[in-house]
Amino acid sequence: MSTPPLAIVVKGWPRLSETFIAQELVALEEAGLQFELWSLRHPTDIKTHPLHDRLQAKVRYLPEYLHQEPRRVHEAMGAVTALPGFDAAAEAYARDLERDDTANRRRRWGQACVLAHEAGEGLEALYAHFLHTPSSVARYAAILRGLPWSFSAHAKDIWTSPDWELCEKLSADTYGAAFGATCTGFGAEHLQSLADTPTRVDLVYHGLDLARFPEAPSRKLSTAGAPLAMMSVGRLVEKKGFDTLIDALALLPADMDWSWTHIGGGPLDEPMQARAQAADVDGRITWRGACDQPDVIAAMRATDLFVLPSRIAEDGDRDGLPNVLMEAASQKLPILSTPVSAIPEFITDGEHGLLAQDTPQAFAAAMERVAADPALGPRLADAAHKRLHAEFTMAPGIAHLAARLRGILKSV
Repeated sequence: MSTPPLAIVVKGWPRLSETFIAQELVALEEAGLQFELWSLRHPTDIKTHPLHDRLQAKVRYLPEYLHQEPRRVHEAMGAVTALPGFDAAAEAYARDLERDDTANRRRRWGQACVLAHEAGEGLEALYAHFLHTPSSVARYAAILRGLPWSFSAHAKDIWTSPDWELCEKLSADTYGAAFGATCTGFGAEHLQSLADTPTRVDLVYHGLDLARFPEAPSRKLSTAGAPLAMMSVGRLVEKKGFDTLIDALALLPADMDWSWTHIGGGPLDEPMQARAQAADVDGRITWRGACDQPDVIAAMRATDLFVLPSRIAEDGDRDGLPNVLMEAASQKLPILSTPVSAIPEFITDGEHGLLAQDTPQAFAAAMERVAADPALGPRLADAAHKRLHAEFTMAPGIAHLAARLRGILKSV
């Protein structure tokens, strides 16, 4: 079997928290693009989404840590010295290493050598999801093979990468990407300001493949003071702001009937549960851990309010436009979030949802407001549902991205 013309580099496959990547890859495949998937890491999630099973492309795993596969790495590093782009790639790597002499940087060079050596002769271009480590691997491998490369940037990779590295990945003078795509206007504006040619960076919203979701349920209007079932989906990390939410729950009136369900894992799992216990609200909280998408959608259909208290973390990390907000909108689930990053590109405060400041007091007030006004949530949810269908479907972005990728492939 001949080698597909495109190699797509991802951090890990499959990942429950990255349905937007799975959605895109399946759609690109269905649009006729042939590719192999090269993953920097092996999967760690026990569950997968049904969407992952739809991908037909071959998945190849690079050495997650170089010392784990010394023979494979040694063979690749020796073989790539004969490639015509070796001198240029080695120079780019040495320049990067001088400014970032870390184990991570050395690992990316080794992974790039393996990719460049093991990919077949039919390889014509590379495309990486995330502008930090996956793009470093794609860039080095592309220089080694003398091929164009491209990227899709999202959130953390934009805001926690040093400007010197972003500039070089965006510049033709330093073997930068042929093009890049990013999923928010907020991120696109920043990357375009760093690029030597702003048109190298496109705004491509992920959008939602609405065919994967059931029709929104018929939601009956509740009465003031009725139980308010709330939920959140998101990794338990600093930028998601769940500490603010837990503190807000502790401020709700004693006579308010509420519950909150959290879906997702993450390193702050134990601290967040301990915080809820200390605030004496743990009795109304259900921690479900990681769930597949059918379980998430089922939970959304049985809930009254979706809450996502996103914030900017101390290291600059932040959300882009979380797909989970669009998923909530698909089920006409009212949304309460923050005006951080690109969230206002989908949710206009008071029109498609509520956007509160990152304080417990602001979130508590917003939750009380929804509980006290039974008509408010449905009105906002209807508007978000209409906007989703009008402006945030998947097809336009996939068509644009597929055309861009075909533009750097010789055989298409």
